[in-house]
Amino acid sequence: MKKNVTLLLLFLTIGICSAQQVEVIKYDQLKSLMHAPNGKVKVINFWATWCAPCIKEMPQFVALQEKAGAELEIILISLDFAEKVDKVSHFVERKGLKSKVYLLDETDYNTWIDKVDKNWSGAIPATIFVGKSGKNQLLHEGEFEENGLNVALNNFIKTIN
Repeated sequence: MKKNVTLLLLFLTIGICSAQQVEVIKYDQLKSLMHAPNGKVKVINFWATWCAPCIKEMPQFVALQEKAGAELEIILISLDFAEKVDKVSHFVERKGLKSKVYLLDETDYNTWIDKVDKNWSGAIPATIFVGKSGKNQLLHEGEFEENGLNVALNNFIKTIN
């Protein structure tokens, strides 16, 4: 019996340690994530667990992450309330998300949406493509249709090369 309990605790510990952590961040950290040059094209998706179109398009981000090369970084920014970080973490675990996931703790949307992109209305889902230098940026507001994420990413890469 002790052996079974020990094994169970070991498996639970391994599962907890390997689970994706969702970090709660503020706008300044988001700005740094978006614009810090790291030699990779960044795909930054703004979403929430309560947003049906966000959830519908999420498999495209999962597929892109699975085939992403060394020159691509996918970052998922949850706009759920910070006190719901456990709900977001459970969602990430349930969906098997491997991308970096952050929860943006900024409830006064008018103070930061225009800073993210002056053309963004604030509606989600929204995706921003950022060039390797951290300077070139393109906003896609709304849900991607099937294969739309790949098409938009390829078009963005063509425009910055």
